[in-house]
Amino acid sequence: MYETKMDAGAGVDALEASFDAVAANEAVGELRAEMAELRGRMDRAAVDAGRPALAGASARDAGTKAFVEGYLRKGVEAGIELKSFNATSTDAGGYAVPREIDSRIDATLKAISPIRRVANVVQVGSGGYRKLVTTGGAPSGWAGETDARAETATPAFHEIVPSFGELYANPAASQAMLDDAAFDVEGWLSGEIATEFARAEGQAFVAGNGTNKPRGFLTYSTTNEGDAARAFGSLQYVASGAAGGFAASNPQDRLIDLVQSLRAPYRQGAVFVMNAATLAVIRKFKTNDGAFLWQPGLTEGQADRLLGYPVIESEDMPDIAANALAIAFGNFQAGYLIAERQETAILRDPFSHKPFVHFYAVKRVGGGVSNSEAIKLMKFAAS
Repeated sequence: MYETKMDAGAGVDALEASFDAVAANEAVGELRAEMAELRGRMDRAAVDAGRPALAGASARDAGTKAFVEGYLRKGVEAGIELKSFNATSTDAGGYAVPREIDSRIDATLKAISPIRRVANVVQVGSGGYRKLVTTGGAPSGWAGETDARAETATPAFHEIVPSFGELYANPAASQAMLDDAAFDVEGWLSGEIATEFARAEGQAFVAGNGTNKPRGFLTYSTTNEGDAARAFGSLQYVASGAAGGFAASNPQDRLIDLVQSLRAPYRQGAVFVMNAATLAVIRKFKTNDGAFLWQPGLTEGQADRLLGYPVIESEDMPDIAANALAIAFGNFQAGYLIAERQETAILRDPFSHKPFVHFYAVKRVGGGVSNSEAIKLMKFAAS
């Protein structure tokens, strides 16, 4: 009897152990299934991330999508970053454009705004910008190993303060266009803003008067004095040899004089700037052996060249006329400064011009000559 009871107890223990094993196997199986499902989700996400975007689609983050689908299309303001148009107060003025759209606007500006492509562009965090420069370098001297060192003169400092202004655009679209899911409101808006900004910038960087806008390099005082004698901030010009045109004989010689008036350190990276009408005149110039001075770019996207330097066409440059400063030559990276607030702010206005919705976009931009030695001008005058 005792042995029988022992055998029965051992059987029960074995049966319970088998039940535990089955339960453990089921738990492991469920865990493995969950892991497999999770792994499948991760694999699908990786494939989606690496898959090219469909035509017309853009890889936008959640913030950009909320801005476009919520604010631009429907006027929903929740979750949109608020910006002030006034640098001196905290009054609400608009909403910050997401970085993805803002960078697209900046890239388009650089592509179609001629001076912005070659100038020195800096991003500022406040409404103003100041830069200290010295003229003539720091005075120095020579001395022997044990000689006394005489006191040197103090270098002259000048403050560069580019003129700022609010650059704005106000494109409009109908509400029906915005409600249409096939309408690329993001691409349309960035293109409209960039086109208007580029048009206004191009004029201001060349001939802006500095009142609530950048000061153009053609508005600075000019003289025919060289770098050593010229007052700080004034630009040197080279005469074309005739009033309202080039000299009758060897007109190309004055272009060479213009190039050589720029000191050698600045000629590395220098460009010609002129409008299409002026370029049409210069393209006909030939050397004594019949070769054209103007040379087309050898590949697509490469700038045309004049005397070995790139030519930038700017329609805001004046035509050839008496005393006109129709040609500029210089290193604009060193000579002209563009300072701007990085963010573009936008305000949606569906009320002023129903049924159209206006998008008032604004950006603070300043500009001015930072180094008057780095830019030279040609004046169409006898002397």
